[in-house]
Amino acid sequence: MPALHFAPETLLRAQGRGLGMKAALFDVDGVLTDGRLYIGEQGETVKAFSTLDGHGLKLLKAGGIEPVIVTGRDSAAVRRRVADLGLVHAVYGAGDKLAAAAPLLAHLGVDWDEVAAIGDDWPDLPLLERAAFACAPANAHAEVRAVAHHVTAAAGGHGAAREFCDLLLVAAGRYAALLAGHRRTLDAA
Repeated sequence: MPALHFAPETLLRAQGRGLGMKAALFDVDGVLTDGRLYIGEQGETVKAFSTLDGHGLKLLKAGGIEPVIVTGRDSAAVRRRVADLGLVHAVYGAGDKLAAAAPLLAHLGVDWDEVAAIGDDWPDLPLLERAAFACAPANAHAEVRAVAHHVTAAAGGHGAAREFCDLLLVAAGRYAALLAGHRRTLDAA
């Protein structure tokens, strides 16, 4: 029995307006990271990512919901993290996130009624307002929290993306099976 619980009205909203969620859009800075940028002496950008969030993205994909990265910045650190997680769909350096996401979703055959999104600042607002389910980290800007259907208990870079992933999986009815699969060992199989 999973220990995780969400309000029934939140779960209903997270199920989408039609056939359920097929894709989830993720901002990077402020969602998959805490939003701080570390600039090294040589000008390189260093970012810290949560392993909880990373595993959540993998679980989301295993649960049949395609994770899609849409970020306004482009850096080697983000590209490396996306590659390490085995994520296939990402847009880097998107000045207009809605314009960047729309053709990617069309390519995937996913309608906005089947999309969830998580973001933390004004550039994410067009995605959040268009998605069937919008989420914001606890430390997101007030305007973003105001349009979100769910604000996570966790802050960006500290489990907010994992909470979003878990919520979508619970709403889709796939969380318990994924959890049960992780509780079995290879020796018990």
